[in-house]
Amino acid sequence: MSTAHVVVTVLAAAMTGFSAASVFLRSKWVVRSMADYGVPQTWLPWLGAAKAAGAAGLLVGLAVPFVGVVAGIALILYFTGAVITVARARWYAHIPFPLVYAAPVVGALALTPGAW
Repeated sequence: MSTAHVVVTVLAAAMTGFSAASVFLRSKWVVRSMADYGVPQTWLPWLGAAKAAGAAGLLVGLAVPFVGVVAGIALILYFTGAVITVARARWYAHIPFPLVYAAPVVGALALTPGAW
C-alpha cells in the first residue's frame, strides 16, 4: 500500500464524512440546495447515512481492500446520482459540487493496490 493511496483515501473519507455530517446537522446550505433540487427532506437521513457508510467503508478498505473498492464504487454511483439530480433541476452552475467530492474517491479507487 502506497503513501499516496493512504493520503487520498483518508482525504476522500474526510470529505465524504464532512458531507454526511452537513446533511445530519441540516446545515442551511445543504437543506436549501436539496430543496432547490427537488429532493424531499425525508430523504436527508438516508442520504447522510449512505455517505457516512461510504466514508467508513473507504477507511475500512485500507485494511480490507475489497471493502474499500465496494465503498468507492457505491460513492461514485451516489455522486453520479447527485450530478444527475442537480442537472435535472437545471442548476447547472452547481454540477461541480458533487464532482469535487467524487474526485478523491475516484483517486482512492485508482490507487487501491491489486484492485485492478
